[in-house]
Amino acid sequence: MNIEQELKKDGIEIVGRLDTLSINTLAKDVSEKICKTFPKAHFVPSQLFIELSRIPMYIARMPEGFAEANYFYKNSSIYFKSGIPLDELEKFAIHEFIHYIQEVRDNKGNVVRLGLCDFTEFSTYGLALNEGAVQVATAKVLNQNVDIVKYYDISLPTTSPTYYPLLCNLVNQLAYLVGNDALYESTLLATNEFKLSLIEVCGKKAFLKIQDNLDDILNIEEKIIKLNYELVSDDCEGMKAQKVANKIACFKKKLKNTFIETQKLIFTSYFDNEFNKLNTTEAIEMYRGKLYNYKNYIGITENYSEFNDYYINKMVALEDRYEAILNNVAIVPVNNSKIHNIFKALRNIFSLQTEKKLDN
Repeated sequence: MNIEQELKKDGIEIVGRLDTLSINTLAKDVSEKICKTFPKAHFVPSQLFIELSRIPMYIARMPEGFAEANYFYKNSSIYFKSGIPLDELEKFAIHEFIHYIQEVRDNKGNVVRLGLCDFTEFSTYGLALNEGAVQVATAKVLNQNVDIVKYYDISLPTTSPTYYPLLCNLVNQLAYLVGNDALYESTLLATNEFKLSLIEVCGKKAFLKIQDNLDDILNIEEKIIKLNYELVSDDCEGMKAQKVANKIACFKKKLKNTFIETQKLIFTSYFDNEFNKLNTTEAIEMYRGKLYNYKNYIGITENYSEFNDYYINKMVALEDRYEAILNNVAIVPVNNSKIHNIFKALRNIFSLQTEKKLDN
């Protein structure tokens, strides 16, 4: 199957090539912004402009539900949805340009890696992690602020309220733990720094589960999008419409549960591991501050209390650890009966005060 046939299989029909002036304008503007946003990547604006301007770019008709721009790694080309004004193309092009920049091929020309995504002969690993990371980087290039949104009944902070908000939120949680520099380096330069850092602080088993869960979230969202368009189609009515609606409800519930499960795995694996390393009062204070500030990254649902409960338990454990260090005695188990007596007043400090509701 050739490239054109593969595109048609995905519902992409080429209308024509993007004109040279538009390509050069996009390449120039985006290369300058990427270089300015990520100076540690050491890109040279003139060289990056030349690379980006050589990417084949097309205008194409695409099915409903597709993004406004798509990078097709098999021929290293970008396809823009027809009807988008030129002055709107840039914000959609950045994500796809980053995909091109992060592409790594072997001697035979086969793609073996896209940033945080690894391609093997039998499977692909980290696809959703990479998509979330690329969109986080795109939001930074666009200088987008953190916004509180409600998506599939989850209120969460994100720098990308309309594109991959759930993935971006979880990627930002991961980046908070090991640093944004590691995230951007691995995303743009296709290194292992971000993954290895997470494996070191969360454990390999936890990291692999987190990576798989992100893929599940991406796949579930795609299924919901397809079912939503099926639901509004002319031939979807009566019992068929009810069945589709029931499927959508089931997938939404699964999506919400997977998000909450993944979030819990992220903070428990990290903070449990780091807690075991605490042996000075200075380390305890740093740990306390990092755990407290994590509340600014989490997503919550109605009656959600898992992080709040975890925080309270850890504060009790920290007090015991702190006293043990001061008294130079062996570390003793936490007395869980202290929890509600000492920290009852803290139970509501993690609620999100404002939210903006998105259609879902």
